[in-house]
Amino acid sequence: MSHGARVIRTGVSSGDPAAPPPITVASSSAGSDAELMDGGYFRSCAGMLKVAQMISLLIGFISVNNSAWTDYSAYSFFQIVTMCDLVMILFFYIMHIFRVYRKLTCVSWPLAEFLHYLIGTILLLIGSIVAAAKSYNITGLVAGATFGFLATILCVISMWSSYKVSCITQSTRPNMSRDFRNISALIFLGEEQLVQRK
Repeated sequence: MSHGARVIRTGVSSGDPAAPPPITVASSSAGSDAELMDGGYFRSCAGMLKVAQMISLLIGFISVNNSAWTDYSAYSFFQIVTMCDLVMILFFYIMHIFRVYRKLTCVSWPLAEFLHYLIGTILLLIGSIVAAAKSYNITGLVAGATFGFLATILCVISMWSSYKVSCITQSTRPNMSRDFRNISALIFLGEEQLVQRK
């Protein structure tokens, strides 16, 4: 959402060819809000990272699903975790593509995405470790666990970038360091010592 106006130049009128073209001023936010999809998100690092996560989770799920299982509970847990992660990543991908975060401002989307990646990554790591331990060198199960670990690494990268974005947006608030010092002084020193200190 950039503020300001943009200039739209139209052709020269047919009455006076030497006259400069008329200038029409339009709001820049009207053009960006009128678009249904964010085409730039497809080519962004975050968008490509989400696609890579979804592909690795899908390959891991298919590899485990089409193999002979050695332990039913381990691989059913792995399948449930991979499908839940895949659905949630697809949800956030669609949310970013269709700019849902602009319409639903009551939700802190960076925090929601960070929490999703935190919980999903921990569960995916556990599922991949258990799947790798119970694979007994069966090729499909080893491949599924490997793609599970790959998806875990990609989720950690997304979690780190999501956390970095949420920290940057929150740290740009003025006087935040002063507020933090006052809060930490209240917590650690107590209210009486803070009054005596001033």
